[in-house]
Amino acid sequence: MLKDKKILIGVSGSIAAYKVATLVRLLVKQGAEVQVVMTNAATEFITPLTLSTLSKKPVFSEFVKDETGSWNNHVDLGLWADVILIAPATAHTLAKCANGICDDLLTAVYLSAKCPVIFAPAMDLDMYRHGSTLENLKKLQSFGNQIVSSNYGELASGLVGEGRMAEPEELVEILKEKFDNKISQKLHGKKILITAGPTQEPIDPVRFISNHSTGKMGYAIADKLAKAGAEVTLVSGQVALSLPDDSINLVKVRSAKEMFEASEKYFSDSDIIILAAAVADYTPATVADKKIKKKEETFNIELTKTVDIAKTLGQQKRDNQMMVGFALETDNEVENAIGKIKSKNLDMIVLNSLRDAGAGFGHDTNKIRIIHRDGSMKEFDLKSKQDVAQDIVEAISARVVEN
Repeated sequence: MLKDKKILIGVSGSIAAYKVATLVRLLVKQGAEVQVVMTNAATEFITPLTLSTLSKKPVFSEFVKDETGSWNNHVDLGLWADVILIAPATAHTLAKCANGICDDLLTAVYLSAKCPVIFAPAMDLDMYRHGSTLENLKKLQSFGNQIVSSNYGELASGLVGEGRMAEPEELVEILKEKFDNKISQKLHGKKILITAGPTQEPIDPVRFISNHSTGKMGYAIADKLAKAGAEVTLVSGQVALSLPDDSINLVKVRSAKEMFEASEKYFSDSDIIILAAAVADYTPATVADKKIKKKEETFNIELTKTVDIAKTLGQQKRDNQMMVGFALETDNEVENAIGKIKSKNLDMIVLNSLRDAGAGFGHDTNKIRIIHRDGSMKEFDLKSKQDVAQDIVEAISARVVEN
């Protein structure tokens, strides 16, 4: 869930800063991209070298990098992050953020942020309970920020009570939930049609033409969408997979014709259409009513084109609908995929190449590029199909907001 997420951690001057080393290590292990910004006071408790080594990025604490006048652009940092976590957040830093006091790099980044911001307070018991601190926390919440309640326990002063910063493991789970909730808010209640698996084009009662699609990619996407609260209809070819979520409306089909008819039935009522199935381009012109006996040395089958489901539905697509296609290519991959976006009236296409090891049919992994109608493109590393499905759902979710 945190794979490839850009997380900026703001560290202020508290003894709890030592926990940030574990926090950064856990986030990097989850595949997140972590950038640390520290106040000068924080550097007294944990060194920038430690956090730079763990995050694999330079740690910033000053506006100006060196004597040349180069500066650390707080606006760029604020725009870069998918989420900002200020941990530990001292009473001093909370007060500055709540009242717009901008006298260091961290507060400048906070005031420039366009992403969600989470504060994890850490301070002594009496400071945490003080009316001014409580008022600042309320103020920060009123701005749309999230406050992680401090834990109860022994404090640095020797007192026992509230004020301990949440543990790194707790903060990682909160970040995961943050991204889960963000997607759920965008997709909850959306009616989504998705096709998956191969089609089977009959030759006679016992034989058919098909392909190597297992349906794993489409089923994984359907699972992620259902868990995000979407109303999912899955039109599936014949696969050896179980329905991943009981809330999914499963429609089983065999041929390309059956898949088209089922897809067309649910199309007009769908907000988002995802065409992940591997549909046959051709089908036998005639189907024998009895098993064809092996007689001749050679046997010819006349094939005719099947309905182009993506193109036909694309011609019916309304402005308030989103269509996502898939392209499995072996050469001129990007050029061919962009061509399909235009010819089939897609908003987005997921491209994978058979030249990439571990991608395509029959694997539990996939390697994709997501290309948008405006030509923007993002390439992803080889991942499990569950993780690839998450990337695709997040890309769709982001598009829903834009619309």
